[in-house]
Amino acid sequence: MSQRVTSRSSRTSQIRTRAAVLAAGLGASVALGAGVAVAADTTAASGAAAAVQAQAAAQAEAAKVQAAKAEKAAKAEKAAEAKKAAEVRKAAAAKAAKAKKAAKAAEKKQASWVSPVKSYQLSASYAANGGMWASKHSGQDYAIPTGTPVVAVHGGTVVKAGGNGAGDGPAYGNAVVIKHSNGKYSQYAHLSSVNVQAGQVVKTGQKIALSGNTGNSSGPHLHFEIRTSPNYGTAINPATFLRANGVNL
Repeated sequence: MSQRVTSRSSRTSQIRTRAAVLAAGLGASVALGAGVAVAADTTAASGAAAAVQAQAAAQAEAAKVQAAKAEKAAKAEKAAEAKKAAEVRKAAAAKAAKAKKAAKAAEKKQASWVSPVKSYQLSASYAANGGMWASKHSGQDYAIPTGTPVVAVHGGTVVKAGGNGAGDGPAYGNAVVIKHSNGKYSQYAHLSSVNVQAGQVVKTGQKIALSGNTGNSSGPHLHFEIRTSPNYGTAINPATFLRANGVNL
């Protein structure tokens, strides 16, 4: 009898032990499952946050690159505008310098040759016909009162000066001939007085005589010639020559 009681008691204890083990196992499984679920949720949240951060970083980098490109384009545009403005200024300066140089050259040219008298009226012109001359008129006449200052039309050396046409004949009256550096000669005739002498160097615009009515003359005037030699018979058109050298007649 005691053996049977003992046997039942032993089996009951084994059953209880097994139940406890099963319950413990079930609880561990439940706990493990909950832990795995929590870990999975945490990993997913971390991944989403990382993705958001990565996207934000990418967007920030793209914005930075875009801003750098815009800044570079703005700088390039500004540089191009500055270059264009500099080119415009340079062109304007070059144009102004060219105009100034041309004006200076014209002024110099104008100053290098001048009219033999300041106030005048043109009368008999070159190559005109008339009974006053043995052949066609060899110069340009300036109708002016006696005593009007006569100046050298260009700098040079006096090669003839005095009465009898300075050696060219009495028809010229008192006369002066000046040799110029370009190989041409200027002649001034019918003078009332001569203020220079042969061998004298004169400057452009320097007074050399006073106008008059000497020689073969029908009234007070200056007879002016441009020659290719100091002597009569080599005259060219003086008005054309003076105009070509910037003198307005």
